[in-house]
Amino acid sequence: VQLQASGGGLVQAGGSLRLSCAASGRTVSGDTMGWFRQAPGKEREFVAASTWGGSMTYYADSVKGRFTISRDNAKNTVYLQMNSLKPEDTAVYYCAAKISRISRSPTYYRLEYEYDSWGQGTLVTVSS
Repeated sequence: VQLQASGGGLVQAGGSLRLSCAASGRTVSGDTMGWFRQAPGKEREFVAASTWGGSMTYYADSVKGRFTISRDNAKNTVYLQMNSLKPEDTAVYYCAAKISRISRSPTYYRLEYEYDSWGQGTLVTVSS
């Protein structure tokens, strides 16, 4: 599957952005879809995930209550709605897809190596 992330940009603190991740090549309706981010000088980190076709969602503590992951299976697209943005949210955001299979870890959705395909990333810059 090919993943195309878009929607990044420059926004002031307190503002909102919606990222999109369009999948092509096959349907991702049954996949776990995740969003990760990498800030300058830091390692990539988990942000949010939607599992089992969207029935379950998980968030990093740092974004809980501010970000919402959703998916439109008809469009084969996953979204990340980001509200109340903070300067520390500045990062390149990546979407990723994990084919449905049994994983050893109960928190597999947080683990980069569990994902099979990655998008190219979209830059989000939050100014103070």
